[in-house]
Amino acid sequence: MKVLITGIQGFVGSNIIESLQENHIIYGLDIISGQLRGVSNIYTWNDLVSIPDVDVVIHLAGKAHDVKNNSLANEYFEINTELTKRLYNWFLGTNARKFIFFSSVKAVADIVEGEILTEDVQPRPVGPYGESKREAEIYILNNQADTKVKQTYILRPSMIHGKGNKGNLNLLFAFVKKGIPWPLGAFDNKRSFTSMDNLIFILHNLIEKDIESGIYQVADDETVSTRDLISTISEVLQKPIRIWNINKSLINLFALTGTCLHLPLNKERLKKLTENYVVSNEKLKKALGVTKMPVSAIVGMTKSIKSFIK
Repeated sequence: MKVLITGIQGFVGSNIIESLQENHIIYGLDIISGQLRGVSNIYTWNDLVSIPDVDVVIHLAGKAHDVKNNSLANEYFEINTELTKRLYNWFLGTNARKFIFFSSVKAVADIVEGEILTEDVQPRPVGPYGESKREAEIYILNNQADTKVKQTYILRPSMIHGKGNKGNLNLLFAFVKKGIPWPLGAFDNKRSFTSMDNLIFILHNLIEKDIESGIYQVADDETVSTRDLISTISEVLQKPIRIWNINKSLINLFALTGTCLHLPLNKERLKKLTENYVVSNEKLKKALGVTKMPVSAIVGMTKSIKSFIK
């Protein structure tokens, strides 16, 4: 098949190209044109009318969540919402049969109320990143073509990791590599992640099979705690597992002081480091006709961490 991928030069895009290039013809859409291994041609957003007929559109391009809050709100909406509208309108006017939009679990909730986040939860995004993704979802849902002619998939992945990953997981890797003890061992949180191998498996199925259109959350089957991450990174690096189980009340006092004095460990950061964020993937597995994802959470995480070393 002929597949158009936006945001191809990002970490997720590069992994998808590597996986799809042997069986499909890949075209790219990015802010600049040029050449890229495995891609037949790269077009800019001004060249939409020049793109040849494709079968599938995978929309990855977007403005990532800025945890430092340095970005202006309108930047998220210009990229995550307006560009998605423009691309989806183009898709509706072409012969392409499938549109796969990468949204985010943050389009639903900044924190998970209850034990697990499902697709049935009423979306209440917090902040411009999640809000801009949700607005793009609403536009797509309100303008879908006949599902017998065109299929549309809105994917809401939890944090994706894999080769070329850049983000909080890399910071944790550097933390352990330096031999710094993890001081939050008393907090045993549960978080959902998405390994690249499982994401690739999902995309192959969506591209090649007749899967029902809809919104699907994406995650590995098992949750991983920060303690698990520290242990896994330590094992890969062949370093002692250094986890301190400091009393929670004392840690909370440190965080409160950090908030007052503008220190690195404050109440907000402590919350993000220790909160639960569990995402259900049951609807997606049912649509794909599988009972479990091919790669377990720890196996996928171990593979990602090993790639950091290389």
